[in-house]
Amino acid sequence: MSPARAHAPSQKTPTSQPPEPAVYELTCGASPLVISAPHTGHLIPSHLHERFTHEALKSEDSDWFIKELYAPIAERLGGSLLSARLSRYVVDLNRPASDESLYPGQRTTSLCPTESFEGTPLYQEGCEPTDEERAVRVQRYWRPYHEALRAELERVKAQHGYVLLWEAHSIKSEVPLLFEGRLPEINLGTFEGRSCPLEVAQALEGACAAWPLPNQGGPAWRWVLNGRFKGGYITRHFGNPTQHTHAVQLELSQRAYLADEGEPLWDKRSEAHAEQARPWLEGLISAALGALSERYQQGHQQGHQQGQSV
Repeated sequence: MSPARAHAPSQKTPTSQPPEPAVYELTCGASPLVISAPHTGHLIPSHLHERFTHEALKSEDSDWFIKELYAPIAERLGGSLLSARLSRYVVDLNRPASDESLYPGQRTTSLCPTESFEGTPLYQEGCEPTDEERAVRVQRYWRPYHEALRAELERVKAQHGYVLLWEAHSIKSEVPLLFEGRLPEINLGTFEGRSCPLEVAQALEGACAAWPLPNQGGPAWRWVLNGRFKGGYITRHFGNPTQHTHAVQLELSQRAYLADEGEPLWDKRSEAHAEQARPWLEGLISAALGALSERYQQGHQQGHQQGQSV
């Protein structure tokens, strides 16, 4: 795998302001796997600090330590890992630039959210971003991540003929404003079968049903396919099986890999939890990769046979 590369916005900032933080980090791999973690960031540019509330600066709705969870998996599978560095409170990389709702009729978060998952304000009164500022954030922070993801998908696809985009997410187990009850540990999304072929979804279901899922000392893990989380903008936008880009989103309950999701820390206890979860996650990704490998091998063999019969 190539060393991680960080990208900072190219727009110049006034000399009175500190430099912008890098938007993302990218480690390039050699296999047909690209892992994207658009919500793992928690940084908020310093020039915005005075406008956010004290609580918002904690970025509590981040997908905490998803990069740390997946980095060893990406390395073992030879995959690329693209991870965001900025908080989703600045701009949500998994929402369309138009801010069109992904779940019409359901409560969800926006491109530049103004409230947390708990419904509390993120900004000081009167300091919410204007439409013009949202457009600037899209250009400065949103677009570079998407351009990097598109370029990496195309690079990998050119090398292998296809690519698996694994959208890595996590969320607290209970978020009453977004869903009822307690979320299953494993929430797979394929945009109702439109972001990847049927055999990939079947391989994922088969893996979930066949393996003893880790329980971290509690009840056995539960899983669902295309439940509350069917795949966000990135899964829906980039997942296109006819163009050989296959996308799956995994929304992982944070209790599956953090010692205490209420106080997210990457300490020895969370590392131990994560180490128990990684083999299962790696196996799940491997099942999807295996289904795609078989699909393209069969297609190659059929094409070869047809060529011989001409």
